[in-house]
Amino acid sequence: MPVRALVVDSSAPAAVRLAEVTDPVAGTAQVLVDVSHASLNYGDLNDARSGRVPEGAVLGSDATGVVVRAAADGSGPAVGTQVVALTSGAFAERVAIDTGALAEVPKSLDPARAVALPVAGVAALRSLRAAGLGPDKRVLVTGASGGVGRFAVQLAARAGAHVIASVGSVTHRQGLAELGADEVLIGLDGLQRPVDVVVDSVGGPQLVEAWNLLSPGGSVQSVGWASGKPAVFPPYATVGPAKSLTSFVIEGDAGADLAVLAELAAEGSLAVEIGWQGSWERFDEAADALRGRRVSGKAVMEVSPR
Repeated sequence: MPVRALVVDSSAPAAVRLAEVTDPVAGTAQVLVDVSHASLNYGDLNDARSGRVPEGAVLGSDATGVVVRAAADGSGPAVGTQVVALTSGAFAERVAIDTGALAEVPKSLDPARAVALPVAGVAALRSLRAAGLGPDKRVLVTGASGGVGRFAVQLAARAGAHVIASVGSVTHRQGLAELGADEVLIGLDGLQRPVDVVVDSVGGPQLVEAWNLLSPGGSVQSVGWASGKPAVFPPYATVGPAKSLTSFVIEGDAGADLAVLAELAAEGSLAVEIGWQGSWERFDEAADALRGRRVSGKAVMEVSPR
């Protein structure tokens, strides 16, 4: 029996349409999940238009739902368990998911909030970890009003770092100080002292500025490129005391990190802001809001039943 899904279609207005696809078949180390919510990331929109996800393939990475068939090898959660997952092809009514790619959703955590965690939360957690986060660090988070940015601000603050949140406009400053930012800047105006860690979601000229602000031994983690603009480094910008610019991608099973993030969110130690929520049948509206930078936090889609 076919299931509905959001698939890539370059002829559609947002390069995505709702269609029927074959009911998934689980492998021995996979569970079948009936999806209730999915979270839309900026990277999903790029995937749909860039060809990284081919025509007709199911889009998406973030899903929450209920296990309807346990893994044949005995790994993973039992039938009836509410789970959150980071998996390819997440935007479907039913998805086959590797047991290492998911975590149980604590009973006190709303699934609509849990689904905001996979891509954005794991990217924030792992990029900070890779950069060598510590209580003595000065951490700059660009694009701080977005999904990755808001989580990075909170996680860095929890680690005792001095956190500088950079946003694109005054309207995007709201709530960042309450999340733990010690400074909230428009762009990088006014930032004079060097920083030790940069989590950059903007790219372009701001990435070059952030590189110039990096202290010796510091690290820029490039987790996104929302500006869509090239980054042009002037001559000798990379000559001097050792520091690093590192590309970033989420690799390997995310289940263990998802479990940590879900527990933090459930206990109220990690705030999850939903800036847009509605039926997945309103995908074009959600995509337009995300591209127009009118979503603070995450865009969450409800997977509507037939």
